[in-house]
Amino acid sequence: MTVTLELTYDMAKALGTRALQVEGARTVAEALRAARERFAGREGDFERMAGVAAIAVNGVLVAHRREGVRLADGDLVTFVKTAAGG
Repeated sequence: MTVTLELTYDMAKALGTRALQVEGARTVAEALRAARERFAGREGDFERMAGVAAIAVNGVLVAHRREGVRLADGDLVTFVKTAAGG
């Protein structure tokens, strides 16, 4: 099973890639864990930017921190830059 993890523009600029393929992740949490491992040595940058981003799966925002959001082969997991304002 393979999912694509797409980074925000700022994350891509800092980490040097726009997207990465993750093998074997069954949940969003597992995909994020794999991304952390992929950015070893730059995990501080990854954590800082990922911590303020929302997550969407196939274009739908998910509350990945509270529950185990399941993934299917070919899913697109996207970091979405949050914005303040009203």
